[in-house]
Amino acid sequence: MFCYGGNILKVDLTTGEGVKKPLDEKIALRYLGGDGFGAYFMNKIVNPKVDVFSPDNALIIAPGLFVGSGVPTGGKTAFFSKSALNGGWNESVMGGQIGSALKQAGYDVLIIEGKSDKLSYLLIDDNNVLIKSAEHLRGNTTRETAEKIKKDEGDFVVASIGIAGENLVRFASIDCEERQAGRGGIGAVMGSKNLKAIAIRGSKDIKIAKPDKMYELIERYYETMINHPSFDDDGKYGTGEFLEWMNNERGTFPTRNWREGVFDGRKEIDPYYWAPRYAIKNKGCLQCTKPCGKAFVMKEFEGAIDGIEYETLFSLGSNCGIERVEYVAKANEICDLYGMDTISAGGVAGFVMDLYENGIVGKDDLGFEMRFGDGESLIEILRKIAYREGIGDILANGVRIASQKIGKGAEKYAVHVRGMEPPAYDVRGIKGMALAFMSSPRGACHLRSGAYALELTGKFWKYDGVDRFSSENKGKEISDMENFMAVYDALGVCKFSRGIFLLNFDEMLEASIGKKMGENELLIIGERICNLKHIFNIKAGWKKEDCKLPDKIHIPIPEGVSKGSYVSKEEEEKMLLDYFNARGWDKNGIPTRKKLEELGIKEFME
Repeated sequence: MFCYGGNILKVDLTTGEGVKKPLDEKIALRYLGGDGFGAYFMNKIVNPKVDVFSPDNALIIAPGLFVGSGVPTGGKTAFFSKSALNGGWNESVMGGQIGSALKQAGYDVLIIEGKSDKLSYLLIDDNNVLIKSAEHLRGNTTRETAEKIKKDEGDFVVASIGIAGENLVRFASIDCEERQAGRGGIGAVMGSKNLKAIAIRGSKDIKIAKPDKMYELIERYYETMINHPSFDDDGKYGTGEFLEWMNNERGTFPTRNWREGVFDGRKEIDPYYWAPRYAIKNKGCLQCTKPCGKAFVMKEFEGAIDGIEYETLFSLGSNCGIERVEYVAKANEICDLYGMDTISAGGVAGFVMDLYENGIVGKDDLGFEMRFGDGESLIEILRKIAYREGIGDILANGVRIASQKIGKGAEKYAVHVRGMEPPAYDVRGIKGMALAFMSSPRGACHLRSGAYALELTGKFWKYDGVDRFSSENKGKEISDMENFMAVYDALGVCKFSRGIFLLNFDEMLEASIGKKMGENELLIIGERICNLKHIFNIKAGWKKEDCKLPDKIHIPIPEGVSKGSYVSKEEEEKMLLDYFNARGWDKNGIPTRKKLEELGIKEFME
């Protein structure tokens, strides 16, 4: 098959065996790669009822179809497992080179099962698969781990966990060359398997169906991208370029654990301030032609990071009331080195600050004062969480479980949907995104639908005149956008390119795999993928009642251009039912037999 490695590799860490099987071409064409392969194989091989930290749970890695093809911004690889935050579906997508190395080794899917009897790392060198001791790497940071493995083994691509993954922090991440698979505790699953790292090297060519046509398309889209209106600002200021706009023009930048929608202390955390002062160069993901990453060198603190991304400027910045950018950068570095998702880490830290200011936890509980705006306490609480030290042992479980353990009314300060702390969009003033938080298969998420851009600007793709303050007609909008974005994650294309490509991939697909697929066919594949994720959740115990918004979303935004906006419980219920209807599910969110047959996935619900 063109543009595929052609095989599946299953590794059992308990027995030490690796089994190679050919990839079925029919499966490849029905699911494409990446997100599609994850949805298919998670349903095929993982028992949805198994405990997330059981050896019987699997960790699955699948590069997108376009990974290794040269398609501009087509370098994304997806990681899958059960969520450590809610026990249901989890996926996390990164732009590191691990997917390209996997394909060059001849594999489109890596399935890791079992548990090693000691801390180990998995070494894949084309057909050679070894499990080697990593005891000498215990306690090492993600960077130290990768550097030492490369020093010992040679030119391998390394994905690793830090101390947080080793300690099963439920929002631990996996790092690969300063790109992270962050959300849902995918790093904790890796740690539960006593797997410190995965090192891959491949020597095989990824064959393209029509190489001359592909070169022509790459050149065409490269020119389109560098001449796009967003190219200069994204390159200069990174993903946080629109931070001021989100505050001043939209009033939907969550602040101080979602008390407010405008951060009045945002001057330093705005990239227009810090990029000229701290960023020394741009950094891009694999196959990126419009790099939005920034190499940020700290001055007050020692160290450098790849960041600071928009979501992190919120989570470790405004959500904690932190005004000084160096504290945000240092907290970002701690999360990257210890291996923690910055969104959940900042969500937990802001939650604790809120509890402290409301008298629910005190200095005796924490060991120090922790008010909004205190950068030193932010850094200390992150360290405690990573090491599960003191109250950090409770907080390492995320805000949902932590609030239940703390009690004393802490639940009303815990901002999450199905256990996952939300990203940087105050959905009180973006009601379509409120629904997207509820409908996302992994919990509160902006990337499964990407509807924030549509909602905030009022138009995208086939939608126009969308009112972000209205709860009407959101079901079809969000289901359509989820299908759209599932295609991007199956192909491995960066979502920041969605305004350039839309779903016009027919020529790219013909050049890469030798088969054209138009928008309608791709959307059916996207819908199939979304339904399979939901089926996995249903089998894992999902119920409609789980899809509720946090209490703070029912309180009006107190200031800014979105002042007074909120999501009522009636709107919450109405939007969710509208979504179920748009999906072809019943009133309890269960896919109908007709829908399952239409998508050819009836077998997965039997």
